[in-house]
Amino acid sequence: MTDKPTNEDFLRLADPMRRELLAHCYRMMGSVHDAEDLVQETYLRAWRGYENFEGRSSLRTWLYRIATTTCLTALDNRSRRPLPTGLGAPSLDASAPLVQDGEVPWLEPVPDTLAGVAGDDPASIVTSRESIRLALIAALQHLPPRQRAVLILRDVLKWKAAEVAEAVGTSTAAVNSILQRARAQLNEVSPTLDDPVEPLTQEQQALLDRYVAAFENYDVAGLVDLFTKDAVWEMPPFVGWYQGPENIAELVATRCPAERPGDLKLVPVGANGQPAFAVYHRRDDGVHEQFAIMVLTFSGERVGHVGMFFEESLFETFGMPAKWEGSETK
Repeated sequence: MTDKPTNEDFLRLADPMRRELLAHCYRMMGSVHDAEDLVQETYLRAWRGYENFEGRSSLRTWLYRIATTTCLTALDNRSRRPLPTGLGAPSLDASAPLVQDGEVPWLEPVPDTLAGVAGDDPASIVTSRESIRLALIAALQHLPPRQRAVLILRDVLKWKAAEVAEAVGTSTAAVNSILQRARAQLNEVSPTLDDPVEPLTQEQQALLDRYVAAFENYDVAGLVDLFTKDAVWEMPPFVGWYQGPENIAELVATRCPAERPGDLKLVPVGANGQPAFAVYHRRDDGVHEQFAIMVLTFSGERVGHVGMFFEESLFETFGMPAKWEGSETK
């Protein structure tokens, strides 16, 4: 007679999957904080029901099914999480007044370490960089929750249509129809899921170094050459977004509280499989305090998009201190 699985078995077998499940919930929710809560709820539900797990599917598939259901339930009562570009308004001139909206549930970046894309060893990477890049997560927010779930399960996780149908509680024919609509809508607003996210080239890394130096040396004029001609800058919870190198440089010069070299410190972090920085601003007393999490997207050999996320709780999520006291602080 086969022994029934125990809760101790569950904890041992399920814990290694925590990061990939967080990435899955993040794709669904667009919020690392929501994803962390829903992964906890997923594990609690699975732990309670593990003694009845019959093994008809793998443990991984079973956990993803629970996580998907948990996310869909949560999305019943939540709005989509946009970036400012997703609100439908045109780009602004840098001279326009800054307007915040703290009521909008803004999209959030996710640390590579939490989502399982950190490290140089491919064997340690459990989540593909393509599947959590910021542009894709923003695009997924345009899809209704069930479309979002079907597309993620089919095109990211490569599940069979029948498996997806069971996970979302519909028929295989309905899954195929939902997937077709989701792909069509996603292609209107985003690069495809198949677009690779490659490591930075030597030229991109050199430009990234120049980008950091320009900010830390308060060389605003030097920023212009580092952006593509149609580069976009956005910074939730501010509702505006800004396009074009000169416009972005003017925004930095006139709206950023930095005034002189050394006022800003950019500390590298990993976010969404992309170059990212924890940005600190120097106060009058000389202390650098948390300012924003900055996520960059390259387009060729230039920066094509910058997301500045002014959410203080993200610093703790990224494992960064509220004040920077590193040896390189100027």
